Amino acid sequence: MPTPQRLLSQKTSAFMVGLMLLPVLLVGLTSRALAQENEPLERIEAFKLFDQNKFTEAIPLLDKVVKASPSDSLALERLGWALFVVSSSISDPKERKKTLDRSRTFLNRSKDLGNDSELLRTALENLSKADPFESSFSAVKEADAAMREGEAAHIKGDLDKAIVGYERALRFDPKLYLAALFAGDMYFKKGYQATDQKAKDENFNKAGEWFAKAITIEPHVETAHRYWGDALMHQGKQQDAMIKFIDGIIADPGNRKAYVGLSQWGKRNSASMAHPAIDIPVKVTPAGDKKVDVSLAPGLLERTDGSKAWEQYASVRTRWAGADFAKAYPKEAGYRHSLREETEALSRTAEAASELLKSGKVQSLSPSLTALIRLSESGLLEPYIFFARADAGIVRDYASYKLANHDKLRRYWTDFVISK
Repeated sequence: MPTPQRLLSQKTSAFMVGLMLLPVLLVGLTSRALAQENEPLERIEAFKLFDQNKFTEAIPLLDKVVKASPSDSLALERLGWALFVVSSSISDPKERKKTLDRSRTFLNRSKDLGNDSELLRTALENLSKADPFESSFSAVKEADAAMREGEAAHIKGDLDKAIVGYERALRFDPKLYLAALFAGDMYFKKGYQATDQKAKDENFNKAGEWFAKAITIEPHVETAHRYWGDALMHQGKQQDAMIKFIDGIIADPGNRKAYVGLSQWGKRNSASMAHPAIDIPVKVTPAGDKKVDVSLAPGLLERTDGSKAWEQYASVRTRWAGADFAKAYPKEAGYRHSLREETEALSRTAEAASELLKSGKVQSLSPSLTALIRLSESGLLEPYIFFARADAGIVRDYASYKLANHDKLRRYWTDFVISK
């Protein structure tokens, strides 16, 4: 079974065929916002089919709209996306390439007209590959065939038939993440399109069940967490949705898409987000055989706001670059900046600042030190380091920390980053 990272690199295009929920919702909002006065009926019908996921039917109408209005950036975007999705069902590589080339042409024309939507960027990102659909969904022949049947039904807007295909694929290959993800996506779309609240809730709840299955298969992939958050948000379960979006970030913090859901949730709930503002007035740079050169900002020790405490940070960083790293990580060939080093450096600084204040040597502390002490006392220095200060060395410690400290990573976001 491939790693989550490998799976994503192979299947990014397949995720797109399943349609990222957020871009689709944003496109729907955008089309309503940009609806033209005396809008042609052909354009209205084309957009309606697109929003219903009936891409095959939408393409000829979108073609006519684009020919009649070559500068209609939204129609160009939708035509490009529809062609991209439909190309996944074309088995002949030459014919598929022609369709992908057309898709790329329309999307680039939309971009040239100033469009920079998430949907557009997602499509062009996947079209940067020569043929994003050449790999199979599963090594299990029956599962792969069932997935393709599901995809074929999806692009025609037959969501129920698509679900049957994805569910059958998962029976053939119980470890097929995309099957569970896509089944959940179809239920989400059914809920989004439903006209009565009971049907909406039933379908959104089913979507959640399938996203939960996907997470069980691949917990370190962010997509199912984010999709589940979308479903919960549309049910009005805002607190639950927030947690799912945070879990998506925790699953894969290096993935730009992981932050999209929480950002949209924040706008919807009038919540602001910011990491604690901590300015570290210590410069640490590589220095050949010395490993690092550590220096304090000019005038730091003369300040009366407790900044002298940052001497502790400099001292710890210097010591770790010397003998401490080799002792702590005897199996690693050379020094790197680690989570343990940064945590100790910040923790010692927080302790020194607290002592200066308690002893009366300073009357108040700088905002940076005040924020640092609060983080340290909350036991959440490590999550702050990962999400706000991680470099290539520290990132290497994330996977093992995440497995044992998921609750701390989540609490950092709820207690320190998000505020209403």
